[in-house]
Amino acid sequence: MRKMINQSVVFMALAAIVTLAGCNKGEKVEKKGEPAEKSQLSLTIGVSLLTRTHPFYQDLEAGLKEEADSNGYNLLVTAGEFDVARQRDQIQDFIVRKVNAIIVSPCDSKSIGTSIKSANEAGIPVFTADIACLAEGAKVVSHIASDNVAGGRLAAQAVAKALNGTGKVAIIDHPEVESVIQRVKGFEEEIAKYKDIQVVAKLSGHGVKDQAFRTAEDILQSHPDLNAIFGINDDSALGALAAVEKAGKSGRVIIVGFDAVPEARAAIQGGKIYADVIQKPTEIGKQTIDAIKTYISGGMVPSTILIPCGLFSAEDVR
Repeated sequence: MRKMINQSVVFMALAAIVTLAGCNKGEKVEKKGEPAEKSQLSLTIGVSLLTRTHPFYQDLEAGLKEEADSNGYNLLVTAGEFDVARQRDQIQDFIVRKVNAIIVSPCDSKSIGTSIKSANEAGIPVFTADIACLAEGAKVVSHIASDNVAGGRLAAQAVAKALNGTGKVAIIDHPEVESVIQRVKGFEEEIAKYKDIQVVAKLSGHGVKDQAFRTAEDILQSHPDLNAIFGINDDSALGALAAVEKAGKSGRVIIVGFDAVPEARAAIQGGKIYADVIQKPTEIGKQTIDAIKTYISGGMVPSTILIPCGLFSAEDVR
């Protein structure tokens, strides 16, 4: 009898150990009727986006959710709404909740570093989507984004084509964000190939329409002979469009944007904006979840995954 009791105690102890095993790398879940090799990891992933109001990030979230749902993962989606302090609080909450991974699109590529370091110390892997972290010492497993340098080059080529290789150009910038830094880098490198095109101004519109409108107004007043504006996203381009129209310079100042959201596409179709660089936010979202899945499963993940951009112009709507 004692022998049987001892065997039962050993069995119960082993069962408890198995139940408690596994922490940050997720818990194996097997669905009834499926072979063991098809079992999935049940993960909880914390997400802090730049914003949830912009169509780009709405599509990015849709891509994250679609791929997460197909793998049985739970997403906790939040957004900093351009406020890095708010985003820090969101990441801290994810750490307290002991999520299996964190996805962040930083509101500020440098300031977010302290929060990512805290996640590193907690043993939670961090992935960045669309916007990279530029803070020293902050460890990110993988950055998944558009090839923004190549996208900036496409924008410059569109401007050069519209101006027939000669004219004065302004850039409405947002230098706190890494993806914009890359876009402007590509744009400036490419536009420099055209000796008769001069960049006469580069001012921040902070990536939002109303501030971009005021920035564009200042540029137009300082440079009445301006020929083109490159807006680093569509809010910047649409803000610039409003300023150009208010100044009575419709058709005389070419505008090229970045994102190709529906409102910008409609403006291109109406001949108000010349062209837009196209991103694939849904694909960025899907590939981010795939990168997490590979990493948690013990696979190798590239430190950077770049998604190609395209160009949308009036020619595409004819």
